[in-house]
Amino acid sequence: TVQIVFQDPYGSLNPRQRIGTILEEPLVINRPDMSSSDRQDQARRMLDRVGLRPEHFDRYPHMFSGGQRQRIAIARALMLEPKVLVLDEPVSALDLSIQSAILNLLMELQEQMQLAYLFISHDLSVVRHVADDVIVMYLGRAVERGPKSAVFAGPRHPYTKALLSATPRAEPNAKTDRIKLTGELPSPLAIPDGCPFAPRCWKAKTKCRAEVPPAIGDDHVAACFYPEGS
Repeated sequence: TVQIVFQDPYGSLNPRQRIGTILEEPLVINRPDMSSSDRQDQARRMLDRVGLRPEHFDRYPHMFSGGQRQRIAIARALMLEPKVLVLDEPVSALDLSIQSAILNLLMELQEQMQLAYLFISHDLSVVRHVADDVIVMYLGRAVERGPKSAVFAGPRHPYTKALLSATPRAEPNAKTDRIKLTGELPSPLAIPDGCPFAPRCWKAKTKCRAEVPPAIGDDHVAACFYPEGS
């Protein structure tokens, strides 16, 4: 099965339901033969697994912090023991101090439950921390795909290179040539002919504006006629 954790922990939980009811709901819908006591037991175990206490079972969402609410959302998503968990910007709405705790929790749960994550994020620092493989999207199209180490060490698509150049680095003395993109972002409803990134790309040529580039490469793929390093 596949489950999802949404970005906003304040909007993804029903404010009128107690936490126990929220956690039990997937079981009520998908496992109607399961007894009430078994549902409660499983919900309480899952609360403990995500780092919350037994007394939280009977409380309402407004009584929790953003980080605690996201732990509840994660617990709800795991109630049906999915194989794949879609994480849609799961930490972007949280304070930085809380982000680290939630990411560490997700990594622990992944190892314990043998989960596969589809992690959606605009924060490349977070992607670097959690991902094994990376897909870079632009206007709904995959422009680069490959192992994390390859994509971060040697980006092949100009858009990926521009994104990485804008990512803050921990080394204060490290010099990074920031790539500033010019031009307007095309509308997703009116994507231009050819490569969608061509209007903003410093390497674009006539061919780029006329033809859609194929994905080139084996393990490390880039949809570009003139990829970096070629």
